[in-house]
Amino acid sequence: MERQPHALVIPYPAQGHVAPLMKLALQIASHGVKVTFVNTESIHAKIKASLPENVEEAHLISLVSLPDGLELDDDRTDWVKLNDSIHRTMPGYLEDFILKVNGSNANQKFTCVVADTSVGWALELAKKAGLQAVAVWPAGGPCLALALHLPQLLEAGIIDTEGTVLKDEAISVSKDVPAWTSTEIGWGFPDPVFQKLLFGFYTIFPQYYKFQDWFLCNSIYELDSAALQLVPNVFPIGPLLASNHLATFAGNLWPQDSTCLQWLDNHASGSVIYVAFGSSTTVDSQQLHELAFGLELTGQPFLWVIRSDLMNDGSLAKLPEGFINRVSNRAKFVEWAPQEKVLAHPSVACFMSHCGWNSTMEGLTMGVPFLCWPYLADQFCNRNYICDVWRIGLGLRKDENGVITRDEISSKIKTLLSSQDIKANAVHVKEVARKSLHESGGSSCRNFNNFIQHIKSI
Repeated sequence: MERQPHALVIPYPAQGHVAPLMKLALQIASHGVKVTFVNTESIHAKIKASLPENVEEAHLISLVSLPDGLELDDDRTDWVKLNDSIHRTMPGYLEDFILKVNGSNANQKFTCVVADTSVGWALELAKKAGLQAVAVWPAGGPCLALALHLPQLLEAGIIDTEGTVLKDEAISVSKDVPAWTSTEIGWGFPDPVFQKLLFGFYTIFPQYYKFQDWFLCNSIYELDSAALQLVPNVFPIGPLLASNHLATFAGNLWPQDSTCLQWLDNHASGSVIYVAFGSSTTVDSQQLHELAFGLELTGQPFLWVIRSDLMNDGSLAKLPEGFINRVSNRAKFVEWAPQEKVLAHPSVACFMSHCGWNSTMEGLTMGVPFLCWPYLADQFCNRNYICDVWRIGLGLRKDENGVITRDEISSKIKTLLSSQDIKANAVHVKEVARKSLHESGGSSCRNFNNFIQHIKSI
């Protein structure tokens, strides 16, 4: 009996990393490769809890979990503590798991490890175990180029070993890639401890770069070719999307509220503002109220994703008094939405987004214009591409007090909805993205098929 290829897929334990790796895993499995998807125990529990009962796709991949090293009651929103524990304990657990599986059944042995670059140590473990090591960069090409230029930036004295920008000038790695300011650099954050953590994500992969056999990137070559040309031997396979019949199994950490799709059905084409800030963005009470008032001022219907952990003080979101009653005939509030289906809905006019890379890929693939509200990390770079390179959206600007005001929100929405140029650009970018995925000559499709052929030949 011929041995079936078996891929071990491991993401970093956060929504923005789990989701694209899960979508990739499902695509790999649909091509006849056995897939085992490894999460931390806490992430595993959230994914299982968010799945509908009797989900048909569950048999495609095996979901397993490993300890992250923390106690059950430890705070896993403390990213510094969590990341330190993962680096100290998970490599040992993963190595034991690989040895156990590969020592038990010859027909079930892992043949390759597909690892998020934020857990680059898994690539080293793969090589140690004699397996193919496949690195996956879940963000965009520009930030990958920045990460692989860190040695030069350090040597030139542009940044220090903590990631602090030492020179009051924009950082550029190529004339074809938008430069980063000191406040918009991928790891920039007011809290120096958290900045060090984010900087670590950029520095960790170059350490393990030598261990990868294949290097995949959730990008579209035609859209960010300038950045990807700076990176050797990388294969863009994006945008990583969930096909319709797999959407419920795409790595969500919250249950999707599909009632919003029926609500969208009752609204005119191109009329609804979709507001969603991903899995980690938080706001204070003042900013929440300004956003609410701004949406109210537009007079447009809106669908607003308000997570239970949206507030930065840990409280539940409390909207302005009387607000819900005033907008009840044109507003829908959910805790988590089936985002790809929402963005594909004809009633959606624009996407107010934090500009995380997954949301960016999903929005541009559906041809939806953006209102950009970046929060941290690569989101500022993504905003610059959306607004200045692809010209498919507008940025929201903070006032002198660091607040995005209701007037700024209302006026930018009205400007965006009236811009025929932005709408036309969004349709063009959608066509480019769709072309990259097309079975007839699409660059991403071709790269992915070559990758599948490779891992089947191991």
